[in-house]
Amino acid sequence: MQAFGRLLDIMDELRVKCPWDRKQTNESLRENTIEETYELCEAIIKNDLADIKKELGDVLLHIVFYSKIAEEKGQFDIADVCNALSEKLIFRHPHVFGTTQAETAGQVMQNWEQLKLKEKGGNKQVLAGVPASLPSLVKAHRIQDKARNAGFDWEQREDVWDKVQEEFLELKAEIATMDADKIEAEFGDLFFSIVNAARLYKIKPDNALERTNQKFIERFNYMEQRAKDAGKALKDMTLAEMEALWQAAKK
Repeated sequence: MQAFGRLLDIMDELRVKCPWDRKQTNESLRENTIEETYELCEAIIKNDLADIKKELGDVLLHIVFYSKIAEEKGQFDIADVCNALSEKLIFRHPHVFGTTQAETAGQVMQNWEQLKLKEKGGNKQVLAGVPASLPSLVKAHRIQDKARNAGFDWEQREDVWDKVQEEFLELKAEIATMDADKIEAEFGDLFFSIVNAARLYKIKPDNALERTNQKFIERFNYMEQRAKDAGKALKDMTLAEMEALWQAAKK
């Protein structure tokens, strides 16, 4: 509590004495907030504890910043933010603070979605709480997760592979027609079904794809450096030569 109080005191002083901090608004901070959130996600993927601590601080700074701006306008302050969150957590955890029974994480999530629908001023539809601005891959996972909590899901997770195969065949059929709009639609359906499969096997698709992104970057950088060491540029090499470097990178 002493550390948090110190942070609030520093923010108060910055808003008075620092020309840059003084001029910031919700709108001017928004892009930086998105950037800081992604940097935290990157640190988590790398499991870099020192960096996670640093990036958590950066995200916390933005929470305090937005709260301070609102306080100056007489709208709310950081205490209101904390109290609102506390009340929400208590309301959404009746199995901890009330008499509701929930023995598994799955039961907790089902209760959570139903409670969100009951909240005053809350979402009136199951999928209304999915932010429109989420990246498409993450959004697909959240949509499917919320649908599951409403009871709309596969009875056996293995059945999802039939759907993946169905979407793949539909994509191949549209590729033969060379209709770009229909091909794009079928690619979307295939991606959505693969995300669904990942969810059913408890894999976060965004994490999985980012692991592959990083692996590809590492291998491609290796290829590029080996080519450079040999006095060549990748674009001047044959596919066979690049494939040999790729296989070396994989080892």
